[in-house]
Amino acid sequence: MTIKTISVILAGALMLFCAASTIGCCTRLQGGAQGKGIHNDNGEMKMAGFYDYTLTSGTGETVKMDSFRGKVVLVVNTATGCGFTPQYAPIEQLYKDYHDKGLEILDIPCNQFGGQAPGTDDEIHSFCTLHYNTTFPQMKKADVNGANELPLYTFLKSRKGFGGFDEHKYKKLLEEMFSKADPDWASKPDIKWNFTKFVIDRDGNVVARFEPTADMAVVEALIVKLLDEHNK
Repeated sequence: MTIKTISVILAGALMLFCAASTIGCCTRLQGGAQGKGIHNDNGEMKMAGFYDYTLTSGTGETVKMDSFRGKVVLVVNTATGCGFTPQYAPIEQLYKDYHDKGLEILDIPCNQFGGQAPGTDDEIHSFCTLHYNTTFPQMKKADVNGANELPLYTFLKSRKGFGGFDEHKYKKLLEEMFSKADPDWASKPDIKWNFTKFVIDRDGNVVARFEPTADMAVVEALIVKLLDEHNK
């Protein structure tokens, strides 16, 4: 192993440690995610669903989840300087292959994990289009954990908590780092890392959560299944 390779590994481990410490802080602040109630047209209280939330696009427009009724939606928090950043490529391929069949992708840049998305919304957009030719919608950079997390993420985490990392070259390192930051980290629903994915079916149900260690082929298989169900 060369000195350069060792340096890269150590640098990556340091970034993971810093991010794990940040996650531990966010976990303590949040203390668990709960769906919120809203009033319907008759003034009655009901639990909010996926279609009741909004996001802000990278260019400042309001994006209503209600506009995605009847679609399969993939929501993913992203970063431009992460070991999982190359996942932009297969995510873009999903969009190219299945957008016309009913798939929508919502990319939410987040700088909470080791400061790996430090740029402005414009800089992040330029990076993604230059390096990965992305065409799926990019939302405004936002928090997905803690006191300032997006309400949509409070809802998503209340529906699908953390179920463990998949077998992956980063699995052991991630688990060790998080354990040092918070002994109870695995029992909490917080987003653990960049490129965590939620899949919402055509009826607005949150049907799956995939950690960044998940095989993208497994993510694709579920999306194809949900899209095909509409055609049966």
